[in-house]
Amino acid sequence: MRKILSLCTMFLISFNYIFAQSQVFDNLKMDSEILNMERKYSIYLPPDYEISSRSYPVLYLLHGLGDDHTGWVQFGEVKKIADESIINGDATPMIIVMPDANTGYVGYINIPSENWLYEDFFFNELMPYVESKYRIKSEKRFRAISGLSMGGGGTLIYALHRPDLFSAAAPLSPAIGPTDPKKFIEWIFRNNYNYNYDFDFIQKDLNSLLEFNHPRILINKIPLSKINSVRWFIDTGDDDYLYEDSSLLHIDFSNKGINHEYRVRDGAHTWTYWRESLPTVLEFVSAGFHQF
Repeated sequence: MRKILSLCTMFLISFNYIFAQSQVFDNLKMDSEILNMERKYSIYLPPDYEISSRSYPVLYLLHGLGDDHTGWVQFGEVKKIADESIINGDATPMIIVMPDANTGYVGYINIPSENWLYEDFFFNELMPYVESKYRIKSEKRFRAISGLSMGGGGTLIYALHRPDLFSAAAPLSPAIGPTDPKKFIEWIFRNNYNYNYDFDFIQKDLNSLLEFNHPRILINKIPLSKINSVRWFIDTGDDDYLYEDSSLLHIDFSNKGINHEYRVRDGAHTWTYWRESLPTVLEFVSAGFHQF
């Protein structure tokens, strides 16, 4: 009898998911006093969002250089991949928030000398805004962050700056660069990362920006217990031109005693690779949502 009831329950859950529809809104807007401008973001709402009244875990999913808040929607196929992961039972239903870091200065960090405080906007305006507007569980255990390339670097910075806020962090092909300022400048120009803005404003403050934001420097300034309160997943392709960044980070994490999972798969710095990574990320963060 119990088996029959269990099967019936599973059937009803699957039935609801099949006929309920997830939603993606990719041109949402909010006002930012910190940045003194309007900001855009995209959001994924899971299949049962409209037929339930409960609150959901949240994944902040960051785009890379050259994309904006629509990158994961258009090229990353976030709706299709998240739907399949949830329906298959590999991921828990969650809300996915995708902010725009491609308007104004490009990137996720604060640049105080230019009065550009994107990180402050993210933590003090974007997060409170979406977590009050949507039914999001606003506790560390139910909040995760991930991103690709520039967004992978942003993922590392945000989770290291605020380990009290995230239960999991999953940087994909993270753009990190050298810790030495001169080598960092060479890395910037070698990879054409300065193509869409004037790089002069960064060069004059580069030392302080690296000291405050570089993940391989930050891990030596933060208590190990705080870093290990976050579950870490690093993923990169064996043909990725940023492969060295992830490799050195993995070595530093290991030497420091930081618990993490490190994956190297066949692939390059492409959307094909990141689309294949996303189901694993969703499963990884979901395990953290459920581990308590």
